[in-house]
Amino acid sequence: MEEKIKEYVVNFIAPRLEGDGGWVEFKGFDGRILSLRFRGECSKCLILSRCADWIREMIKKEFDLDVKVDCERKRPYFQDV
Repeated sequence: MEEKIKEYVVNFIAPRLEGDGGWVEFKGFDGRILSLRFRGECSKCLILSRCADWIREMIKKEFDLDVKVDCERKRPYFQDV
């Protein structure tokens, strides 16, 4: 199931976020928690929790799974200083 979820994130979720200047990377899925890393504009988005809720709803709709989305923000190196 992890591979199907990863494929869905890469092929369906990520392209939709790229349209707004952000991107998402699949980190892992343990059956209950979907771990994602957000970069670009997503790394500083003020409504990332709404995006996580949308992703959770899309996973539920596509795979009939109720997951928790764990969001990690990864800012560019020059913003970490």
